[in-house]
Amino acid sequence: MSENNNFIHNIIEKDLENQTYGGRVYTRFPPEPNGYLHIGHAKSICLNFTTAQKYNGKCNLRFDDTNPIKEDTEYVESIEADVRWLGFEWDELLFASDYFGRMYECAIKLIEKGKAYVCDLSADEIREHRGTLTMSGKESAFRDRSVSENLELFEKMKQGKFADGEKVLRAKIDMASPNINMRDPVLYRISHTDHHNTGDKWCIYPMYDYAHPIEDAIERITHSICTLEFEDHRPLYDWVLRELEWEQPPQQIEFARLNLTNTVMSKRYLKALVDQGDVEGWDDPRMPTIVGLKRRGYTPEAIRDFCERIGVAKSNSTVDIALLEHCIREDLKDKVESRMVVMDPIKVVITNYPEDRTETVEIENSKEDETKGTRAVPFSNTLYVDRGDFMEEPVKGYFRLFPGNEVRFKGAYFIRCEEIVKDSAGNIAELRCSYDPETRSGSGFDGRKVKGTIHWVDAKSAVPVKVRAYGHLMIEDGSGNNVLNPLSVKVYDAFAEPCVAGAAAGERFQFFRHGYYIADEVLTTDDNKVFNRIVDLKSSWKK
Repeated sequence: MSENNNFIHNIIEKDLENQTYGGRVYTRFPPEPNGYLHIGHAKSICLNFTTAQKYNGKCNLRFDDTNPIKEDTEYVESIEADVRWLGFEWDELLFASDYFGRMYECAIKLIEKGKAYVCDLSADEIREHRGTLTMSGKESAFRDRSVSENLELFEKMKQGKFADGEKVLRAKIDMASPNINMRDPVLYRISHTDHHNTGDKWCIYPMYDYAHPIEDAIERITHSICTLEFEDHRPLYDWVLRELEWEQPPQQIEFARLNLTNTVMSKRYLKALVDQGDVEGWDDPRMPTIVGLKRRGYTPEAIRDFCERIGVAKSNSTVDIALLEHCIREDLKDKVESRMVVMDPIKVVITNYPEDRTETVEIENSKEDETKGTRAVPFSNTLYVDRGDFMEEPVKGYFRLFPGNEVRFKGAYFIRCEEIVKDSAGNIAELRCSYDPETRSGSGFDGRKVKGTIHWVDAKSAVPVKVRAYGHLMIEDGSGNNVLNPLSVKVYDAFAEPCVAGAAAGERFQFFRHGYYIADEVLTTDDNKVFNRIVDLKSSWKK
């Protein structure tokens, strides 16, 4: 992470100086396996793992799987793959559910100390009793049960003697606390649900706020790095460890979560998009999930660079998604080769070029890296150019193709538009042009100059491809709320130069003057090439 004002690292360095944890730095990334990770989680992954690396410590991957109703092995496997794809390897792979026995013993200790009790109030009644920010809560009628009665009832809860929601175990703290989280929070609830890891062994499950500090303490975590919404939960985190008399307890440190423009960072909302069929799945290239970004063509290097640039902060703010797009451009610009692809084709017929002749022209594979060499591209009398590179009535400052104007076809010749052919509906069907054989690229021609260079493909050898150009999945409505963008994807039936036929799934290119693209890992086959736009290029000309 950025060293510019990294307050977390400042805290750690002070702890190291004071030998607070004996020189240890142990972190963890603790996702709940109830959905796929998104770009916001990538920030936490990078922070926890790079912090451990910096201080020669260790970082565990731990699944906080305390809610079996929402969790699944599918999500466990996807999270493991995401962390590895981002370039990190954990020291230990752990599950909160592995500690259920220890957590139960800790709950017994709290009951015996008079710090926890079994409560018969329903979830709605507990909410009503909790009070408000300006009004104290009301104590439960079951708060003063004896230790022996609480122990007996809690054991019966464990044995499955009660129905879901019939009883809970609550901490006995302070119903008048100004922090609502400290008003006798629930520690255990009943759920007769099979767990992905423990099966039907348990029918009582710990709440996250109770389980999390115990997990950290068992693993000897030193710095429990959380997002800012857990700041108000920190007193409960500390209370649990203090009442359990844990030696050298970990400390919770909160940082601002990542908020991106035009992006929703809610697993619940993203899951709804998947369940409702609004997107192709968790790996839809429009999704901010890590699998979606991967399929979109983002690289782990670009995401790590992005997380490094934004750093960590103590207050929430929103980062412009343009920064993430800048990072992927920076990463790809000298990595990938360039290809010519025409998205919205207009046929060009060169009337003075022999119909039976096809030659090849040499075009560089990369403007950024000469060592990538050149490739031979077929050229004949019939070509395709992008409709956006022609204007029948050009505006001022337009230097591409228009009637009477001459441009260079990249790597080939000067071409002049002589005539427009339209169909019966008045749409442009064909451009009739002429070429100057003396102006071939690389020939040393030093005559007149042209201001525009456009790309093209040879119509006789062009490869048909599908190109999916993505916009933002979410846009702001008139009230400033994020809503689904009905134009978040546009599909082109495009033509590419012949070598694109050999593109492998997952292979990236820069499509000349269009942007960076990847052959879709799911849809691309030997006979069917489908490309996703990773990110566009900054145009040299704007309307």
